[in-house]
Amino acid sequence: MARSETGEEKKQRGVQSVEVGARLLDALAARREPLALSTLAEAAGLSSAQAHTYLVSLTRLGLVKRDALTGNYEPGPLSLRLGLLNLEHQPAYRAAAPRVSALALATGMSVAVSVAGPQGPTIVRYERGGYPLHVNLHVGTVMSLSATATGRIFRAFDNDARVAAMLAHQAEAVAPEMAARIDEIRARGIERSVDAPSPGVSSMSVPVFDGARRMQLALTAIGPTGLCDVDWDGALAHALKDAARDITGLLS
Repeated sequence: MARSETGEEKKQRGVQSVEVGARLLDALAARREPLALSTLAEAAGLSSAQAHTYLVSLTRLGLVKRDALTGNYEPGPLSLRLGLLNLEHQPAYRAAAPRVSALALATGMSVAVSVAGPQGPTIVRYERGGYPLHVNLHVGTVMSLSATATGRIFRAFDNDARVAAMLAHQAEAVAPEMAARIDEIRARGIERSVDAPSPGVSSMSVPVFDGARRMQLALTAIGPTGLCDVDWDGALAHALKDAARDITGLLS
């Protein structure tokens, strides 16, 4: 007579192939950068042939994607959606969301919320303003650490180790002139870009901290040059700083 399973044994039963596939996803998350098949297989404790079989299915599901040029694997669109779902429950994002909508409505500028990602500062919420923009920004866009106001805000205020990892991914060198600029950004608490990195588009960006002064995200207002007030003491700068201060207050 076959032995009946106890309730605990039934409760713990899982699908082994799912758990093996999760090891590949965990390896991608831990390294925070696109990985070659061999590197990914080694990190997950699999042979390259085994890893490839699992990655085919994970790619079909959208949990990973493969770069057509390098052949490296990175998180896919479904992973991004799951990450955003998790992010929506984070205190900083939840506090920022209604203020981003209000900021876009009050200023007419588009407003982006960005967090540190494995490839660089990544837009996780984008509220379109009243002015049309000739630039392709959307949720998932990765911002340059040097060429954008958002990126320079992260370089100035985010965790040193996280900034170093993002710089390495973007192959950014720490140029002497950039170091001086970062010091100026820290003193001002705000950064701007005029006609850069896209002609005709300007922006201002501020950091948002938690109660322990750890940077959580960046708020960036973006609009057409000439309509986007980039004065350090202008109305847009004050609106951004006020919004950041309000969010921080909710996190203290």
